Amino acid sequence: MEKMLNVGYGNVVNTDKIVAVVRYDSAPAKRMVQAAKDSGKAIDATQGRKTKSVIITDGDMIVLSALMTETITARVAGDFERGEKAENE
Repeated sequence: MEKMLNVGYGNVVNTDKIVAVVRYDSAPAKRMVQAAKDSGKAIDATQGRKTKSVIITDGDMIVLSALMTETITARVAGDFERGEKAENE
């Protein structure tokens, strides 16, 4: 079953498709985002707020999020731990 991750403001991403979550403040990340925007492979989930994280998916799409990278990774880890506990019970 697909697990969906809330990346802020009611936007969700399938956790099975996430390859990496990187901070937006580096020059390589900004170049990657610009290239994805130019090719139509960027999804802006910031709702007009400042981009703080870039979620890279296995389908060459990227998702821009206004949440901190640490917040996103904590949510993914929390979902994983809850699922693992439910499986073991």
